[in-house]
Amino acid sequence: MLEEILEQVQRGTLSVGEAKEKLATFENLGFAKIDHHRKKRQGFPEVVYGEGKTNEQIISIIQVLRARNDQVLVTRISKEKAEIVQRSCPEFIYKEEAQILFWKDENTEEADPQGYIAVICAGTSDLRVAEEAAVTAEVLGSKVHRFYDVGVAGIHRLLSHAEEIQNATVSVVVAGMEGALPSVVGGLVSHPVIAVPTSVGYGANFNGLSALLTMLNSCASGISVVNIDNGFGGGYNAVLIDQLAQKGARKN
Repeated sequence: MLEEILEQVQRGTLSVGEAKEKLATFENLGFAKIDHHRKKRQGFPEVVYGEGKTNEQIISIIQVLRARNDQVLVTRISKEKAEIVQRSCPEFIYKEEAQILFWKDENTEEADPQGYIAVICAGTSDLRVAEEAAVTAEVLGSKVHRFYDVGVAGIHRLLSHAEEIQNATVSVVVAGMEGALPSVVGGLVSHPVIAVPTSVGYGANFNGLSALLTMLNSCASGISVVNIDNGFGGGYNAVLIDQLAQKGARKN
C-alpha cells in the first residue's frame, strides 16, 4: 500500500495532501483519536466502548470508522442511546441483551468458518455478559454455539452437551455466584477455556470478586481469566484462538 501511494504521488495522480491523509495512522476528532491502523496491526478495527460517550461522540466515531472498514462494533451501549445513534446511522444493528451496536459490510466476502466457539453460560442472570461475548465473536467473523443455563447446580444439563462443547475450538465460560463452571468445563475439554466472572451473586460474592478469585485459583489446566463482566474481552480472545485453529486446519 505504501509503495502504491508513493507511485501515485510520483505520477501526479495523488496530491501530497491526499497521500498524507491516506498514510495517517490516526484521525484526530478533538475528543478522540481514531486508530486507522488497528486492523493492520491486530486484524480487527478499533472497537468503540459506548459507556461514558455522548450520542454525538459515538455517531462521529462510528461514521469515521465505517468509512475505512468493513465492520464497526460498539460495546456497552444502552438501548436508549443506541436508538438515538440509529436515527443518524440506520444501517447499524442493535442487540439489546448484549448491549452491542454493530455494522458489517454485506458485500465483504468472509470465509465460512469450519469450527466454532462454545459460549457457555451458568445461569440466565449471566446472559447479558454471555451475549456480549457471543455477539462480539459473531461480528468478528467466528461461528458461535450457545449453551445457556448449564451451571453446576444442575450439572447434568452441562453434561448433556459435553460432546458438542468438546468439539469446539475454544470455550468462553461465563459464571457468577461461586464461579465454579469454568473449572468443570476445563476438566472436560482439550481446548483453551476463557473464563468470564460476572457480578451476579449475593453479598459475599462482592460484585463478582469471589467468582474472579475462584476462576484464578482453578485447578483445571488451560483456563485463562478476563475481568469481571468483560464478555467482550472473552469473545475477542476466543476469536483470536479460533482464527489460529482455522488457519491450522486449512494448512492440513
